[in-house]
Amino acid sequence: QVQLVESGGDLVQPGGSLRLSCAASGFTLVNYAIGWFRQAPGKEREGVSCISSSDGTTHYADSVKGRFTISRDNAKNTVYLQMNSLKPEDTGVYYCAAVYGSGYVCYNEYDYWGRGTQVTVPS
Repeated sequence: QVQLVESGGDLVQPGGSLRLSCAASGFTLVNYAIGWFRQAPGKEREGVSCISSSDGTTHYADSVKGRFTISRDNAKNTVYLQMNSLKPEDTGVYYCAAVYGSGYVCYNEYDYWGRGTQVTVPS
């Protein structure tokens, strides 16, 4: 069964850190570009960060640049999102998604999505 499973979400105080994991099963991530997205209550889903399949090139939304780091461990079939200096506006459900391809870092459409993990940063 093909699936992505996110983990690592939690309630953390402002300024704290979390590391989210996105583990794939049923397929190998090596040929897939990965995106992290988030959705806050009452808001549309937004892209947070992406990493390419080919050379690990990364992209970040301006709102998280300098605070979040995306990385991949193909041997563990897992992608990570290290989140530092967390702010209340980082609160939301975080999703990872995978798309087969090597031409781009971020894509408009993804093949597989996880069910999400909740991150809460109280104000």
